[in-house]
Amino acid sequence: MGKTVAEKIIEAHLEKGEARPGNEIAIKIDHTLTQDATGTMVYLEFMAMGLSRVKTDLSVSYVDHNLLQTDFKNADDHNFLRTAAAKYGVVFSRPGNGISHQVHLERFSVPGNTLLGSDSHTPTNAGSSMLAIGAGGLDVAMAMAGHPFHLIMPQIAGVRLTGALKQWVSAKDVILEMLRRLTVKGGVGKIFEYFGPGVETLSATDRATIGNMGAELGATSSMFPADRRTREFLESQGRGNVWKEIVADPDARYADVIEIDLSALEPLIACPSSPDNVKKVSEVEGIKVGQVIVGSSVNSSFRDLMITAKAVERRHCHPDVSLEINPGSSQVLLNVAEASGVINLILAGARIHQSGCLGCIGMGQAPGTNMVSLRTFPRNFPGRSGSFPDQVYLCSPETGVAAAVFGEITDPRKLGDYPGVTEPAKYSVNDENFIFPPEDPAEVNVEMGPNIQPFPEFGPLEDTIQGVVILKVGDNITTDAIMPAGSKVLPFRSNIPAISKFVFELLDPDFHDRAKAAGTGIVVGGENYGQGSSREHAAIAPRYLGIRAKFAKSFARIHKANLINFGILPLVFDKPGDYDSIPQGAVIRLANVKAQIEQGKETLVCEVIETGQKISFKLIVTDREREILLAGGLVNLASNS
Repeated sequence: MGKTVAEKIIEAHLEKGEARPGNEIAIKIDHTLTQDATGTMVYLEFMAMGLSRVKTDLSVSYVDHNLLQTDFKNADDHNFLRTAAAKYGVVFSRPGNGISHQVHLERFSVPGNTLLGSDSHTPTNAGSSMLAIGAGGLDVAMAMAGHPFHLIMPQIAGVRLTGALKQWVSAKDVILEMLRRLTVKGGVGKIFEYFGPGVETLSATDRATIGNMGAELGATSSMFPADRRTREFLESQGRGNVWKEIVADPDARYADVIEIDLSALEPLIACPSSPDNVKKVSEVEGIKVGQVIVGSSVNSSFRDLMITAKAVERRHCHPDVSLEINPGSSQVLLNVAEASGVINLILAGARIHQSGCLGCIGMGQAPGTNMVSLRTFPRNFPGRSGSFPDQVYLCSPETGVAAAVFGEITDPRKLGDYPGVTEPAKYSVNDENFIFPPEDPAEVNVEMGPNIQPFPEFGPLEDTIQGVVILKVGDNITTDAIMPAGSKVLPFRSNIPAISKFVFELLDPDFHDRAKAAGTGIVVGGENYGQGSSREHAAIAPRYLGIRAKFAKSFARIHKANLINFGILPLVFDKPGDYDSIPQGAVIRLANVKAQIEQGKETLVCEVIETGQKISFKLIVTDREREILLAGGLVNLASNS
């Protein structure tokens, strides 16, 4: 039987296990990337391993999240990351150079290679046919140390594309259509591989847009073939020498196949406050808009910014709208400027920001009270914008610029003739914003500011866990809800005691105090608990506060892995109806839990002390993950091995 593109790459990197869906496998990682919101913890974890040099083919440390320097904290973190990169053989991308996954796509991506990133939108590099996976920071640190990445072999789901996109419809509408059909949990346990005659109509950056927001489906990754469009992109970057053709075999089989006729799509928009709350733009026209942001984590390529710049030529944004531009990289901005796009944007009244995530992570650009904000971003979770409550819609650059011109949500086809964008045959490249590590790091001192605290020590699993249900929440709880982002919280990413004060702050401002008082705690959640960002702080900080188990109907992939990595039991209700039987404030007892996990038991029973009710849970983990839980976390296991 023939192989899919994803299967070919996985099998070429397979170090352990059999690549059959549901099996645990371990794959070699060629590249890693970190960004500053997660990277400080990654480097603290790597330093704790006592190694002198990273063991990957390439590791890059990007600074793209904590860009606002309102005091010393973020600047100190940047300095720490710069000196740690020099010390351990990592390329450092300076603040303002651009967003990790966008810059990696442009300057370092290699078809057929594996990329593990401590950013959930690492699969942007599907645009150049890398198997790119987002993961928790500790998994990335382990990969930097030369260890393979362990995961459950996903199903390879096919998405067959036919036709071609019409004018004013773009790749963003393709992934919004996927979210409309499948929801934010429709991709759990899957890699989506795009194939069919419509694929060739999509550029590498179109594919990057789709790969980026595949994370919002809960997918492990997304995949495109390495074809002539991939080669075209790499040659335009001056890196055509790394291209090689990788396509699915004619008789490749997919677990299931979704059919999308690109020519049948029309402009779509994700309404507040979930990426899967998707409607046709024509269905929500007329809603007054106060802010439009183009760029940031997704839709920040040359094509995306130039279509915006051309659409506003000889136009000005509506007087009630703040039109803002977040370039994905300094290279993008350079090339847009050379194409006269920056002049158009300035004359249209746009605010052009530095290259970085910015508003996508709540680092500035918060909307005003009751203001509707249209963003080309991948996420619109409640409060993520920096304002709470907020009204954030997700859309394409075309739909965003139409709202900026008309002052209300408007079908972009009403802008008139479509201004085509031709990407440069050769991009102007400036690699001076990378700092490459010295061959001899002996003279390098890693500089750590006062806000950077050592990684906390956690003990092994207890024989019996008895704790209070500190909080009970519903379905689709995001890591933003567990561990908020934004300009107030992000500066404490390298200080677990300080950042723990913000755990569940948006949902329950008293959570920190109750958890500290209880000593040992439990959190109860519904379906798809922990969706969204890869931030491992959503596991580390609760563990620091004494959370020893989380009960849920189901867990998102990365968050579940992070919980295990830091010794928190991820227990799934055996009977989903039992969710209703556990009230917040109940005392739960898990007796002899250590012995049961050692014995390989998959069903664990807890007792609700107040009622005596027994409730059973499934511990759906691999043998390796059992060892991690017993040790109290991956750091402990690695230290003892």
